[in-house]
Amino acid sequence: MVRVGLAMLQGARHEHAEALRAASSQLHQEIEIVELRRAVEVNEHLDCLILPGGESTAMRKASQSESLLSALYSWMEQYPQRPVLGTCAGAILLANPGEAQSPFLRAGISRNAWGRQRDSFEAEVEVSLDTPSGGRISTKIATRDQFNHQPLPVGDTASLNTNSTFHGVFIRAPRFEQTSVECIPVATLGEEIVGVLDGSRLALTFHPELTGDYRFHRWLIHQANVTQ
Repeated sequence: MVRVGLAMLQGARHEHAEALRAASSQLHQEIEIVELRRAVEVNEHLDCLILPGGESTAMRKASQSESLLSALYSWMEQYPQRPVLGTCAGAILLANPGEAQSPFLRAGISRNAWGRQRDSFEAEVEVSLDTPSGGRISTKIATRDQFNHQPLPVGDTASLNTNSTFHGVFIRAPRFEQTSVECIPVATLGEEIVGVLDGSRLALTFHPELTGDYRFHRWLIHQANVTQ
């Protein structure tokens, strides 16, 4: 069993949960998704963590009442070997934790650097990250939840990661300004670095949870299983 902590700060949280379920099915690996809303829910039993996309300023404000973000940072300090996936705003939170705290991602990053909402775009990204392959799964259409949220369809896609490209969804995306030698580029858009791996922390400036390609979520589950 791999216990995945999903920070329910803001943004595409439910889509990450659907992608995790699909990835676990592809890997035939049992997981438990732990939705994190309060500091007391962040504990040593978590094997990995996801910081979803959204709006980083709103995330910081939303976390204040229950001290969630500070608890997540404390967890990452205590368990540096356990994998973390930060997407879009999640990458910003890793690189810029604030409050005079050392960054968990040794890279400079600029928020909304591609432009405003209307400047959002989709493009094919080259991926060099070694991710475990996944088996085929049947398509499932999830029903709406108690908040009337309709999850994305989960199912098979044309690509099971036999190629190096990934369909990147960039929504008011940040950009890496510079990266240290400890940060390994794992995703590029032309000459632009859009994904880096710093130790056990994987940061992407796009939204993998909004696609039917679950390779990054498979990576997270696999790495968590290895480091248990």
